Amino acid sequence: MSESTQEAFGRFGRLYRGLTTFDFVGRTKVWFTVSAVIILAGALSLGIRGLNLGIEFKGGSSWEVLSTHVSAQQATDVVITAGLKSPTVYILGGQTVHVEGDLNDLSAVDQTRVTNAVAAALAKVAHKAPNEVSTSSIGPTWGGQVTQRALLALLAFFVSVVIYISARFEPKMALAAFIAMIHDLLVAMGVYSLFGFQLTPDTVIALLTILGYSLYDTVVVFDRVRDNSRGILSAGTMTYSDMVNLSMNQTLARSINTSLVAILPVLSVLVVGAELLGATTLQNYGLALFVGLLSGAYSSIFIASMFLALFKEREPRFIELRQRLAARQARVAMSPAAAALLSGEAGSKNRTGKPNTSAGPIQAKARKQKRR
Repeated sequence: MSESTQEAFGRFGRLYRGLTTFDFVGRTKVWFTVSAVIILAGALSLGIRGLNLGIEFKGGSSWEVLSTHVSAQQATDVVITAGLKSPTVYILGGQTVHVEGDLNDLSAVDQTRVTNAVAAALAKVAHKAPNEVSTSSIGPTWGGQVTQRALLALLAFFVSVVIYISARFEPKMALAAFIAMIHDLLVAMGVYSLFGFQLTPDTVIALLTILGYSLYDTVVVFDRVRDNSRGILSAGTMTYSDMVNLSMNQTLARSINTSLVAILPVLSVLVVGAELLGATTLQNYGLALFVGLLSGAYSSIFIASMFLALFKEREPRFIELRQRLAARQARVAMSPAAAALLSGEAGSKNRTGKPNTSAGPIQAKARKQKRR
């Protein structure tokens, strides 16, 4: 297919027709720089500001009252006057005033006094009876147990992933996938710290969910890499990095479609469920999903496969292959459509029974090298 015909399709047209030959590995430094900037910014924020932990992790007390006319600033002023230090106040769904504060350093008598004073202050500013203000308390011991269990859940997930990918593929693929998941975790924690989003048990559940999504997308790419390693790579016409580029181009349309299908419903959860209906559980869960899905889609394309190429290119057989192709000037950049023709997936013969040569000079060169 001529270059003018390919240009007529446009970028997305070429993508969905399998005509792209985008050099992912050649831009590895760009992808790593983008990730490094985001992670470093998050790390600085974590070191300076830390995470905004919910009371489920650090312990504390919370108050809620229904009101459509009380602002967050008004609620903050009255609860501080009532004796609550450093409160966290936000409005849920435009009608529920939610206040959190730490009373664990006070004596039992003082905790009761401040709890009642805050409830009375919120009731007064909201024009409600004191018994219409709901209160709850969580001790620091229980919060520490929740934190420990959350960390154990993450650790168990990582160990399971490494074992699974090592068994199904190979250890280097498992290491690349592990690095991509750590990348997603660091990005999510950095974003939560930078913007002051609250970390709750719902957030931890959402993080485990998006790590699973990121792993799924990575496995799809690695499965294609494995198939190409057994097929096209064995022809000796491209380096391992070139084969990874081909695999990425073959799965790129699927990755984009999968990401869009996953992200759009999460946006609807955030907009409709959290903002319009005031469901805090949906807000915490949906926000973590949204951040994680974006990071997971990025890492499965630009992080996991790039590390895999770096690891494999250090193996003697692939170093030798690269040197041999460089000496012969025989490296081939192949599009997904060309790979399908070469492997026979799209039919290797035309109606006359002769080899199909409509794929263009690049594919013809590949066949010539393969016959050698």
